[in-house]
Amino acid sequence: MNWYKIPGVQPADEPFIKRIKAGGKSICLVNYEGKLYALSAICPHAGGDLSDGWCEHSKIVCPIHRFSYDLATGKGTEGQNDYIESYPIEIKDDGLYIGITGFWEKIKQAFR
Repeated sequence: MNWYKIPGVQPADEPFIKRIKAGGKSICLVNYEGKLYALSAICPHAGGDLSDGWCEHSKIVCPIHRFSYDLATGKGTEGQNDYIESYPIEIKDDGLYIGITGFWEKIKQAFR
């Protein structure tokens, strides 16, 4: 897993949803109820930009067709049968980092 520093983002009391880039991926960074989450920024259902969506009940909601995904796991709401990628976050003294596992690393983990 590679860790990428995200410049200019600090944990805050105010909720926010921001689209950022890390490791060549578009990531939706969400501050919801005082906790940070990092998820894929693209809805797999219709390709909507999740950073244009909103949060309710610990889920991010796509602005196009209102499909929703759990902030912690990326799992779609029951009946959707889909998910979005979720990424680990580390807050260090020098800033915020997001961990991204590469494609081949995921393949290797699947065969362990």
